[in-house]
Amino acid sequence: MKLSSRKRAQKRQITLEMTSMIDVVFLLLIFFIVTASFTKTERDLNTVTKVSEKATAAQTDLEPAVIVLANVDGEWVYQIGSNNLSTFAELQEVLDKFPNKSDGAYVRAPDAAPYGKAAAAIQACKNADFPGVSYVPVVAM
Repeated sequence: MKLSSRKRAQKRQITLEMTSMIDVVFLLLIFFIVTASFTKTERDLNTVTKVSEKATAAQTDLEPAVIVLANVDGEWVYQIGSNNLSTFAELQEVLDKFPNKSDGAYVRAPDAAPYGKAAAAIQACKNADFPGVSYVPVVAM
């Protein structure tokens, strides 16, 4: 006596019920649509800083104060841009009127420059209320 027949097992076809799978897919789709947050793209956001067309910065607003000690005709002078200043008082007067003090000041002096002149330039920057003064030695090669 045979309990199972191979002929019956081969005739059976496997069928997949698609209705339950479609229901689950639609539920997931609805869930993701409802919980999604739609944000603006970066290019559509307002910028924090706006640039006015009328507001233009002067060239001196963008450059820090650079005082260079230079030997001109055998005499050590302070150079700021194209101006040659020979005394501490002249240097102090120019630095007091300097418009861009927030970037600090730089004192550049070669090795041969007198120490007193370099120290005076640093002190003039401090007296003119520059927040930071940097000494930059210039090494001749």
